[in-house]
Amino acid sequence: MAAHSSTPAELKAQIEAERAGGPFLVHRDGEGAQLITPLTEGGGPLTVGRSAGAAIALAHDPEVSRVHGAFEAIGGDWTLSDDGLSRNGTFLNGERISGRRRLRDGDVVRFGNTAITFRDPRGTESPETHLAAGGPEAARLSETQKKVLVELCRPFKDGSAFATPATNQQIAEQLFLSVDAIKAHLRVLFEKFELTDLPQNRKRAALVERAFQAGAIAPRDL
Repeated sequence: MAAHSSTPAELKAQIEAERAGGPFLVHRDGEGAQLITPLTEGGGPLTVGRSAGAAIALAHDPEVSRVHGAFEAIGGDWTLSDDGLSRNGTFLNGERISGRRRLRDGDVVRFGNTAITFRDPRGTESPETHLAAGGPEAARLSETQKKVLVELCRPFKDGSAFATPATNQQIAEQLFLSVDAIKAHLRVLFEKFELTDLPQNRKRAALVERAFQAGAIAPRDL
């Protein structure tokens, strides 16, 4: 839905939706026409799928599952969820998601071949949540995720001020997994520890710090 691909009438419709002040979705139907869907809280999840009964029906897209995913308002924020019902997955800003993700203004969601842009003119941003030591995220780690986290943090075993997190290759060699598998596990860990918004070059060090703060990793683990 970039500006250069929209007609003057479509741009006008988008501007009017922004002026209304509430969040909305923008996508194109099977004929290429722009569709704007206002989002209102309290009506339950807005399902997305190829089924005619879906709130956002994408019957024209053969790569969309009958029941694919859903948009839902929780505590004033809009979220996107894919609970594994879709065959081809749901992608947020190019990254395949699992479970639920909070949406921010400008996020692009892809179901099959259909891109849907989430807009929220309110521009609200929730303050970062600080993880409590021994908090729930520490308990939710799978066995493999814990192992990946341990190897990521292992260079800090001796408390050196010059230590840096282990590389994907180093972790893969220690756990006998592929580098791609390590990347996938780290993406999940970044999400669990609420680090997805950080620049890529800061995420790994921040994950190490959060892991120790939350009690997910203790010195004895290293």
